[in-house]
Amino acid sequence: MPLSWQTKRFLRHSLLMLFCTLVVVGCLFPFYWAVVSSFKVGSEIFSTDLLPNRLNFCNYLNVLLTAGFGKSLANSAVVAIATVVIVSLLALFAAYPMSRMHFKGKKRLLFFILSATMFPQVAVLFGMFELLRFFDLYNSREGLVLSYMILTLPFTVWVLSSFMRQIPKEIEEAAIMDGASKLTILFRVFFPIMRPSMVTTGLMAFITSWNEFLFALTFSLTGKARTVPVAIALLSGAGQHEIPWGNIMAASVIVTIPLILLVVFFQRRIITGLTYGAIKG
Repeated sequence: MPLSWQTKRFLRHSLLMLFCTLVVVGCLFPFYWAVVSSFKVGSEIFSTDLLPNRLNFCNYLNVLLTAGFGKSLANSAVVAIATVVIVSLLALFAAYPMSRMHFKGKKRLLFFILSATMFPQVAVLFGMFELLRFFDLYNSREGLVLSYMILTLPFTVWVLSSFMRQIPKEIEEAAIMDGASKLTILFRVFFPIMRPSMVTTGLMAFITSWNEFLFALTFSLTGKARTVPVAIALLSGAGQHEIPWGNIMAASVIVTIPLILLVVFFQRRIITGLTYGAIKG
């Protein structure tokens, strides 16, 4: 007996919901397990209980009282925020001529910017190291900001250029007729329109800078510039008989919470920025 269209629709909807549920569970379960494990001490960390027997904050206290962890949190915040500010400003200046002006070699330059995102970090590691040593920025937060700026700027320029290309030309022409300069058009006309896209790209640059490990490990020698990912890696401690998994899980939760708060706070702007220009009517 053939199925009715209502039954087929119900089955398709059920399969879609099941697939989405599996994806959500697969994405969130590792973080949930880290939260549960952060409240376990001793041999409890190896149990498979989905809920902790008691809320024990010893691991969080151990992490927060660890020498240098608070400094690493501050370093990560300063480096990530500085990277976002500098990259957003430079990308805004670069995106305007890339999207609104016509000049020779524009397509080649755009291709060069896009191709810069294709190289893995390890491919530019030695060159970046020599660059920081030349400018005497090794083992400093300024050196990490410079390296993260080079890491995130090409993608930010490419994305903002695509967003700026969607802005109607009539808006720019009206501003020019009113006597507005290029700088006025950029900051007084385009910037308010592009706030959602600026938030989206800025958050991506922040997450990249906050989570980055290879550059932070290579370019920071002491706690002066050490960021949180390196501090978590050092929690295991060379020469220890047992790895403090509870402390590592607690540190991971502490580091993840700011990113969750940022995504929740800027959720509307992120969705607007991602969908801008997708629907025209």
